Amino acid sequence: MTTPRTTTTAERSDGEVVDALRAALSADRVHTDDLELALYGRDASLLRGDAVAVCFPCTTAEVQSCVRIARQFGRPFTVRGSGTGLAGGAVPLGRPVLIVTTKMQQLVEVDLEDRIAWVEPGMLNLDLTRALRRHGYHFAPDPSSQQSCSVGGNVANNSGGPHCLAYGVTSAHVVALEVVLPNGDVTVLGGLDAEPAGLDLRGAFVGSEGCFGITTRVAVRLTPDPPAVLTLLADFLDPLDAVAAVSAIVAAGVVPAAIEMMDQRITQAAEAFVHAGYPTDAGAILLVEVDGLPGGVDAERAIVERVCTDHGARTVRIAVDEAERMLLWKGRKTAFGAVARIRPNYYLHDTVVPRTRLLEVLSKVYEIADRHDLIVMNVFHAGDGNLHPLLVFDAREPGVLDRVHAAGEEIVRVSLEAGGVLSGEHGIGLEKKPFMGWQFTQQDLDAQARIREAFDPEGIANPEKLLPEGSRCGDIAHLDAAHRERLLASGVWV
Repeated sequence: MTTPRTTTTAERSDGEVVDALRAALSADRVHTDDLELALYGRDASLLRGDAVAVCFPCTTAEVQSCVRIARQFGRPFTVRGSGTGLAGGAVPLGRPVLIVTTKMQQLVEVDLEDRIAWVEPGMLNLDLTRALRRHGYHFAPDPSSQQSCSVGGNVANNSGGPHCLAYGVTSAHVVALEVVLPNGDVTVLGGLDAEPAGLDLRGAFVGSEGCFGITTRVAVRLTPDPPAVLTLLADFLDPLDAVAAVSAIVAAGVVPAAIEMMDQRITQAAEAFVHAGYPTDAGAILLVEVDGLPGGVDAERAIVERVCTDHGARTVRIAVDEAERMLLWKGRKTAFGAVARIRPNYYLHDTVVPRTRLLEVLSKVYEIADRHDLIVMNVFHAGDGNLHPLLVFDAREPGVLDRVHAAGEEIVRVSLEAGGVLSGEHGIGLEKKPFMGWQFTQQDLDAQARIREAFDPEGIANPEKLLPEGSRCGDIAHLDAAHRERLLASGVWV
């Protein structure tokens, strides 16, 4: 039963909203002190906002209560998981009720016969895989932040990770979702049948960045652990030779489980951080993982070694045991954290370009950074062309943010001109919203806006995210520019 909206924001005070939330949850799970509002007012991006209260529900019913109270008092709501997002998707705008799902972290059910597990949205990605390990299964999507990112956040952004090259992104591993819709109703999208009846609303919801409602339970596919796994590290003097080797590996008929590239600066930072044994004098390294049956793995290893050597690799090293393999991956997956050894701040986009254009775009990324007098460190999912150029800087330096944003926009532009897209896994959020008109036509944006309105006709779920103002009509280019100017003037940019 839909709860009617009875007042507007202006008619009710913040205190009344908070009192209602505390009555629905408990006083200790509704926070309003300045420090916590500031902490939860930002995610891992360079953006910040402000909420009326930060709520920590523990059940679907409590999430439903938070949404209904937000509607009752004419407030928007924003959902947040672990806050590892890099596009501002969890930044609260418009003083919403901020609903944090980190206390909903149970593995509810494991069905080995159907290879399905029901999990709550606050469970960490890596904790899910660890819980499944004793059964011989894992959750295939593995973002680099998997030690801290939540399954609900993976659903919101349709996250990928190194192994999405062979296994696909989150949407390929979610079969059903229990969600609280913006009108306060609870429903299940998708289903456990091979072909659930009706429209694929599950597919529409995955990747909707909290703009269609709140995930409260997820049915995920279980992926069997492969019988054999080999991880290879190839090092190159020239990073462009490493990029060329990536396309050549796939052209040779091998689709590895993962191909990751790290250039010299990020390799040196990661090595100093985790001591993985990376060659710090290399211009770039490739981490290539092949898995499957032992015979096939050995054959693919030989091809990868040959292709890398043919493209100028100095050495191709194979991890001798599981401990070394995990250490090699630890260096890659903690690379963003290692950046702090160089500069205290970083800014990145996660554009995707055709693998055959990687060489061209990477060359332009280095040129853009040099022209703006910035340090760029490249670490990315090379196999599927998902770039992650990190512009590292010290925000205390006068004028540096202007250069950072200018360089970031140029990187987005050259990626799109090469036939790429805005995001591979980090989402659009607030940060990439001004660029949506660069990739999509007015008709494209109009169709997306209509789908959003079907889920949320009142526009209260994670407002001001994902789609530019005027997506249903109007001059997108003009509105995008105006939107960016408002962001810069309002202090939303940190």
